[in-house]
Amino acid sequence: MANYPFRRLRAELEQLIRSLPSESRLPPEPELARQLGVSRSTLREAMRVFEGQGLIRRRQGSGTFVTSNVPTIESNIDVLESIEAMARRTGQPYSMRGLQVQHLMADEEQARRLRLPVGAALTRVERVIYIQERPVSYLVDILPASILPADRLDDTFGGSVLELLWKREELSLSHSQAEISAVGATPEVARSLQIQRDDVLLLLQEYLYTSDNRVVDCAWSYFLPGYFKFRVTQRLANR
Repeated sequence: MANYPFRRLRAELEQLIRSLPSESRLPPEPELARQLGVSRSTLREAMRVFEGQGLIRRRQGSGTFVTSNVPTIESNIDVLESIEAMARRTGQPYSMRGLQVQHLMADEEQARRLRLPVGAALTRVERVIYIQERPVSYLVDILPASILPADRLDDTFGGSVLELLWKREELSLSHSQAEISAVGATPEVARSLQIQRDDVLLLLQEYLYTSDNRVVDCAWSYFLPGYFKFRVTQRLANR
């Protein structure tokens, strides 16, 4: 019975959220916690569940707002596909904002990941992806500067480093290795996605390889879980 109050809270909170028009602002947490007769920590846990489902959106410094018509992008995780391609395929309005390009010198960790000498020149590309005017993904790519000089990114860059490299036939892209995990949002990522620090995100970390087994890109993609569904195709194991 210990979970009963939390289940009841979720049911009451969901009923309240679904009864309000889109973009309605919910009462502040202390007021809402008193209204529902729960602690703020319990309320915050329930709010994170609904934010992950895309029913609400918390904006730092502004409050919590009801959302509707949540755009969901679905993709097979075993298929190498850019978020830009996912959006085009599903017909979702897509835009990129907050583009930042930096010149770096590889530290030991970056050199290990990219199989380069320490001190090698790198390019770091950071940006935020919006779907239907909502920030839904925070992307970071780190590449050898010889593969992607910072000045190669111009006004035509739509946000996908993968698609940019795919057009270069001399690279002969082959495959990627990826890991997906649930992580808490850092302050920087939280600000970019207009969520709260430590809110749960899906992190897809990928290494992109050429046919001669060179690592040409190391990418970190942070996704709001309520807006993305990743499927995996599994084959039966040999018996």
